[in-house]
Amino acid sequence: MQQNNNLPPVNYNPTANIPLIYDTASAQTDIKKSLRNENAFDKSSLTQRTPLPYEHLRWDDALFAEKVWRELDLREKMNKVFQYEASDDNGSQVFMDILLKAVNSGEITAFADERFTTPLTPAEVQIMTSGTLDTTEKRDVNDPSLITGYIVSRTSFDSKTVMKLRLKEEWVFDRESSRMFCRILGICPLKTQFAPNGKERGVTPMFWIYYPDIRSVLTRYEVYNPKNMGQSRMTWEELFESRMFSSYVVKSTMDNPSNKNIRMYIKDPILALLEGDNIKEKMFNFEQDLWSY
Repeated sequence: MQQNNNLPPVNYNPTANIPLIYDTASAQTDIKKSLRNENAFDKSSLTQRTPLPYEHLRWDDALFAEKVWRELDLREKMNKVFQYEASDDNGSQVFMDILLKAVNSGEITAFADERFTTPLTPAEVQIMTSGTLDTTEKRDVNDPSLITGYIVSRTSFDSKTVMKLRLKEEWVFDRESSRMFCRILGICPLKTQFAPNGKERGVTPMFWIYYPDIRSVLTRYEVYNPKNMGQSRMTWEELFESRMFSSYVVKSTMDNPSNKNIRMYIKDPILALLEGDNIKEKMFNFEQDLWSY
């Protein structure tokens, strides 16, 4: 019997020589500036705003000082302004995009930890937020059954995957002014992780930003006001200083010698929320108990 020598070898790969085409423009999300004034008034002064300097606090006058970590769930109604999907000459108005723009431009520095000991370069942050790779088949125009190549494209980072923010604060009672001060020290975006079935399985800290560094940036962006988009809109710096957000405490230095998050020693989520409220009440009562009526 004559042997058929036209059969492919056993380890033959029919797609081995098909080229890969990288789509380098797929992840570009640059927002163009308007060539005309798209408002009925001039808003150029917004970019020239500067934050008011903090009142100086002396350590010797700190009668009370405790650090608090709290989380903001951006899906809550009061926090929906953090995900306002609009664009203007300042770029995207989503709060996460504002942070990324400031970091990627080198205007502020991102850190890998909450103590701000390890700075991250803009390139490292861009890798962290570079999106995912998608591969699609490129077929022949005349013969759709023939694959002529594979197009590899990178999706842009979806800021909606950041559903929570973590704040690090210090609450200080200054005996010189007889006031309780809250100073935000850092902001950390928390990226949501999903299981293969689409169920949310937790969050991962992305990077930390030293809040005093970014105050000057936040004064140049206005917060979405669902009732009035006029002069009454506050800036992001004013929102944080006025504490116009909803949050819950996840950790504090008060009665916490093991330095653990609340969920590490209280597994029940409802009881953990109540423990966070208990910490807030203790700080409130400390200030109130200093006065006699």
